[in-house]
Amino acid sequence: MEVLREMAPQVLATMVRRFRQFEACEDAVQEALLAASLQWPDQGIPANPRAWLTTVASRRLADQWHSDQARRRREATAAVLDTPAEFTAPGPDEAPSDRDDTLVLLFLCCHPDLSPPSQVALTLRAFGGLTTAEIARALLTPESTVAQRISRAKQRIRSAGIQYPLSGEMYTSRLRMVLHVLYLIFNEGYASTSGPDLLRGELTREAIRLTRTVHRLLPDDGEVAGLLALMLLTDARSGARTTPDGALIPLDEQDRTRWSQQVIQQGTALVTRALASGGPVGQYQLQAAIAAVHAEAVRPQDTDWRQISALYQLLEQTSPNPMITLSRAVAEAMVCGPEEGLALLAPLDQDKRMRDHHRFHAVRGHLLEMAGDLSAARDCYEAAAQRTNSVPEQRYLALRSNRLNQPTPR
Repeated sequence: MEVLREMAPQVLATMVRRFRQFEACEDAVQEALLAASLQWPDQGIPANPRAWLTTVASRRLADQWHSDQARRRREATAAVLDTPAEFTAPGPDEAPSDRDDTLVLLFLCCHPDLSPPSQVALTLRAFGGLTTAEIARALLTPESTVAQRISRAKQRIRSAGIQYPLSGEMYTSRLRMVLHVLYLIFNEGYASTSGPDLLRGELTREAIRLTRTVHRLLPDDGEVAGLLALMLLTDARSGARTTPDGALIPLDEQDRTRWSQQVIQQGTALVTRALASGGPVGQYQLQAAIAAVHAEAVRPQDTDWRQISALYQLLEQTSPNPMITLSRAVAEAMVCGPEEGLALLAPLDQDKRMRDHHRFHAVRGHLLEMAGDLSAARDCYEAAAQRTNSVPEQRYLALRSNRLNQPTPR
């Protein structure tokens, strides 16, 4: 049921806030969801499904603690039973609380003590409702590895403790982590770093759904709106990014009539409002603005590359990053010629991380091809193809290289 998928993170968040034990609360919520999936089809959905699930989960948790004969568990149970009224679960027929703890749950999944892969896995598990097997398939990672990451993440959270409420500094720092994790999930879905498929819709859809939730909870945060806008404007092009057999189609060759204009309008409206709010402008708003400029162009030759170049310069000042420099180099090449773009790439050649990254070689190959140095461009495309684990990217780069091997028609 869709209502269970929607309610699950809200109920888990409420349980974790009240009882402070992530793993035990997750088990209790899963039992409540199972009970609902068995009872609701016959008995109907309760008037207050969230309260029903919270009540059942709380009872399951109390039963679990009562069944443990250890003294410490009995004392914990007694403490739970003596919890003040403001923390007790509402009855199935009681009005729901206005308090929404889902954002706190997401912040918990992005705990700073966790590695980014663990943050992603735990977010998809607790906040997205995916099973371990589903996460493993989505991330193209062995199920045992995902299970270990989730288990270790829960242990780290248990040892670090769950702190309520978040301080201002914790809120600010963790919100950046939350947005970064959602950004990683979306990017892995939109341009998979490995495997046979370029697009993995289950990840992009989940990232957009989770970001919509954060935006609903923080409607005035410009960067949250910017990230959601960026996802929508990027995802609007999904239908034109591959051929029927899954081959990659670059931006300038896409059939733009297949872009979703409805989604583009949503994303453009979001970033326009965020930029007009007068608040600080961050990296996601700037990236969304760049995506909006691309979306405005009916044809590739209509693209306002000067505006895109200016936005990339601002983005590079706001969030210095070699990957941003790569994109800026392409924009500069479109405005001032490939030599300008190649000049921007030159310092990156000293960065080992970039020399080992396929995108660096792919961009340099593209600019060299624009400059007419076809032999060097071919070598770059071959180097890029050797460095990516994405099958569609490998095929596309190999095709670019092979085309440059063909004799030029007289």
